[in-house]
Amino acid sequence: MDATLITGASAGLGEIFAQKLAAQKHNLVLVARRKDKLEELATELRKTHGVEVVVMAGDLATLGAVPKLMAQLAKAKFTITTLINNAGFGTLGPFADSDIAKQQEMIDLNISALVQLCHAVLPDMKVRGAGGILNVASTAAFLAGPKMATYYASKAFVLSFSEALHDEVKVLGIKVSCLCPGPTKTEFFKAADATHINLTKIAGSPEAVVDDGLAALARNQAYVISGWQNKILGHASRISPRFITRRIARILQ
Repeated sequence: MDATLITGASAGLGEIFAQKLAAQKHNLVLVARRKDKLEELATELRKTHGVEVVVMAGDLATLGAVPKLMAQLAKAKFTITTLINNAGFGTLGPFADSDIAKQQEMIDLNISALVQLCHAVLPDMKVRGAGGILNVASTAAFLAGPKMATYYASKAFVLSFSEALHDEVKVLGIKVSCLCPGPTKTEFFKAADATHINLTKIAGSPEAVVDDGLAALARNQAYVISGWQNKILGHASRISPRFITRRIARILQ
């Protein structure tokens, strides 16, 4: 069965991706750690849109999680026609005082799992000469982020990786786009213990972010910055001296 795979689907952008794609009659595979949340969402989507929705709960940051997921999909005879790499998290605080295990977990989820999933779905997409991958980065990809150093660096990787992959596979009929939202009204800040920082004051609509990402993927745009304020920040950061953008990021945090 053809399906769209969405990671980090239990809340925030992932949940909205699931709702919008189900409305477009995509069959879905939803992946996240919170099985209860996934099951609740899956029941709603099946009832509302009449699509197939399969829940696969698990932590993609753990060793071997992606191969295990792909084996389950193959056994169930799923063909992933679209991949939405949305899972990720950040933490706030000086790197030297951080829990290094948590920093490594962030790298494993934000980078390693994303790369493994792209690599896993591409062979079938190459055979079919079609498919789509949307990797969710952030406007953080354009800056260095004091007090969120690993998170910002992980999103810079996602942007660079996605742009390169876009260029490699476009001749094969495969679309790859990178979505770079700014601060967004999701659970991200609560999970990062950062509900008090300045960025929360300019957080935008998650629905608009998802719409921008899906539109960019449909037209095979290498990357898209969601929101006009974020576009200004993202493009300005590429021509501004790095010491200035570091200060801006510190102030916003």
